[in-house]
Amino acid sequence: MKLLIISGLSGAGKSIALQALEDLDYYCVDNLPLALLPAFARQMLASGQAAQDVAVGVDARNDAEELQAFQYSLDQLQSLGVSYEIIFLEAADNTLLQRFSETRRKHPLTDAGTPLTDAIMRERKLMEKIDAAAALHIDTSGTNVHQLRALIRGRVAHRPAAQLSMMFVSFGYKNGIPADVDYVFDVRCLPNPHWDPRLRPRDGRDAAVIDFLEQQPEVMKMLADIENFLQTWLPAFAVENRSYMTIAIGCTGGQHRSVYLAERLAAVFRQDCENVQIRHRDVTS
Repeated sequence: MKLLIISGLSGAGKSIALQALEDLDYYCVDNLPLALLPAFARQMLASGQAAQDVAVGVDARNDAEELQAFQYSLDQLQSLGVSYEIIFLEAADNTLLQRFSETRRKHPLTDAGTPLTDAIMRERKLMEKIDAAAALHIDTSGTNVHQLRALIRGRVAHRPAAQLSMMFVSFGYKNGIPADVDYVFDVRCLPNPHWDPRLRPRDGRDAAVIDFLEQQPEVMKMLADIENFLQTWLPAFAVENRSYMTIAIGCTGGQHRSVYLAERLAAVFRQDCENVQIRHRDVTS
């Protein structure tokens, strides 16, 4: 039985993630009390549904004692021989505040004496143990509903068992470094197509931009160096049973150099890995 534990901050997209998995024929249960997680797994095994993919949503509506005892529940799953992965969804505080304001939903930890900002801070503290145990962190701050669904489908649901899932993310430093990454490579030192008026409105997937960058020796050396680094060290992560690796490539605006390098690196690693995703965070089209 493949068990996914979908957790994270309220407003970060847990319900959307579960809906995406349900559409892919996962057996989904939302807001399962943590104390019932081992019993739920036993029931699934006893009912002959061990071959079915299962996803459960776990959030801050569990009480503090249950959240503190989270590791005990995971140990119980291991003793049952149940393989599990924890996916943790998060977002920046200002994003969460905006989402609750727009939807007029009530945060589960707010009450007459607890404003929304305090509830978000308290929830982050309560969820620390689950956050620390997660195999994959997804920051949904700049992600819409359709992008999150696609990310869950491509990166989580369709990942072959025991195979590393890789994602290459291009971004612009002017908009901040992505929060949910394992490696960050800064390529702002490379020649910048932005200064050519013909190339400025295009991005790193455009043939003219590609041609410009591939004529620059520094770009080719940077590409070779990053590829060599990843080829050298990714096997060490695989040995440690890591399921997910996210590699971010950053330039100034996230339009040209980082996009080109993310595309080239993804093409290289797709030769040996079935699950390689690309996300261009700051490309608008």
